[in-house]
Amino acid sequence: MDKRLCEIFRSPRKDEMYLFVDKRQGFDAVPEALLERFGKPQPVLTLLLGPERRLARADAGEVLAAIADKGYYLQMPPGKDDYLLKLYRAPAELPD
Repeated sequence: MDKRLCEIFRSPRKDEMYLFVDKRQGFDAVPEALLERFGKPQPVLTLLLGPERRLARADAGEVLAAIADKGYYLQMPPGKDDYLLKLYRAPAELPD
């Protein structure tokens, strides 16, 4: 898989949601419905992405494959950890 010059944008509507696109194509392949839900993309970073590149929460190979296939990669926010949900619920579940 070749390297690709990518632009990364963050969503103003959802924390930790990012959209990766090929810099040359921009948002041409991104569905309008996705852009509406994403909000006005806010630029974060432009980088040369290759399969060997380490990303914080995504596999570079998967990102490149999605961009080649669909024209974009959407990184969703991480899920809440189960133990945090248990800590949050615990006080409500204690007997009187």
